[in-house]
Amino acid sequence: MTVVNAQTFVEPAPSALLLLGRGADLASERGVECPGDLPAASDPGLAERARVAKAALGDRAFILGHHYQRDEVIALADVTGDSFKLAREAAARPDAEYILFAGVHFMAESADILTTDAQAVVLPDLAAGCSMADMAAIDQVEEAWAVLADAGLADRTIPVTYMNSTAAIKAFTGRHGGTVCTSSNAQVAMRWAFDQVGGLDGDGKVLFMPDQHLGRNTAVLQLGLPLTDCVVYDPRRPGGGLTTAELAAARVILWKGHCSVHGRFTAANVAAIRERVPGVTVLVHPECTHDVVTAADLVGSTEHIIRTLDAAPAGSSWALGTELNLVRRLAAAHPELTVHYLDSTVCFCSTMNRIDLPHLVWALESLVEGRVPNRIVVDADDAHWARIALDQMLALPGV
Repeated sequence: MTVVNAQTFVEPAPSALLLLGRGADLASERGVECPGDLPAASDPGLAERARVAKAALGDRAFILGHHYQRDEVIALADVTGDSFKLAREAAARPDAEYILFAGVHFMAESADILTTDAQAVVLPDLAAGCSMADMAAIDQVEEAWAVLADAGLADRTIPVTYMNSTAAIKAFTGRHGGTVCTSSNAQVAMRWAFDQVGGLDGDGKVLFMPDQHLGRNTAVLQLGLPLTDCVVYDPRRPGGGLTTAELAAARVILWKGHCSVHGRFTAANVAAIRERVPGVTVLVHPECTHDVVTAADLVGSTEHIIRTLDAAPAGSSWALGTELNLVRRLAAAHPELTVHYLDSTVCFCSTMNRIDLPHLVWALESLVEGRVPNRIVVDADDAHWARIALDQMLALPGV
């Protein structure tokens, strides 16, 4: 799909997204019903109702908008950013009584961990989960650690978990001396983890969760490890589908997880856009598969993609391998550039899109009426250990 000034983007069919939250989708990440009556998505006064409710709340409410949200939600956000930036922004607003997170569940959990007990973090639709985060359940991770312990490897393995993970997984990481990372600092985090067990030249290991592609791309392309040093642990197979010898020989144990959006892009997409658009620069997110990243010209986090487009010379052509709402917004912000979506198929982050204007209006109006809907509260013990892992990330060089 070629995008010029964002005019060719088409919203996905609402029926696939549970936009009104009137029922539960048991096949979804969380399958949690969103209670309450929501205004109709077709209501022409929705945006005005949102502005009125937000004005009534004033400084009591602070709205965080993730880059992958749709434009009408971003228009109401007090700040936009990636998941960790938004959690830190929430922590920097101790006087805000309500933190409304226009994102997904794990992001709201991080905000709850980093804010005070007096603040309420609200997720407008509880069904806004994350397929990647849900690919690593805490019982599966505990079982994997037991496999490593039985193989005599746990004491020289450091867990590193991506921000895109549940609070329980972050807590597990903190309990076992590991750190959280983002797509921006995964290289620094993984190098730090290796340093805890003898360095890159030693025989220590990193257990990287839950996105295998970010872990592999970091280990191979940024730390210089061979692909053969990476193995994939599949929680659905006995022993992760690996022998003790394979675990012992590996340096990086990758959890079998992925992003449902970034995992769609293929090397064939890269080849096709190069054929159609001579001179195009292909820029992709590190959650893409290894063959896509190696076929691209540039790779970087969401914030890196935004900064790169902001600095791009007028008249240049770009193909972006990341979420479609963001690509569309970048195309609209840069009419001097020609922006292409790397895939030929329209693909939004469906769970992120569950936070739509009806849900946000419902949450804001509920707060005005004195009711706190969909509050996200992390278990105190999990919050303690997850905070330790997050603080370790904040202590990393350059963070």
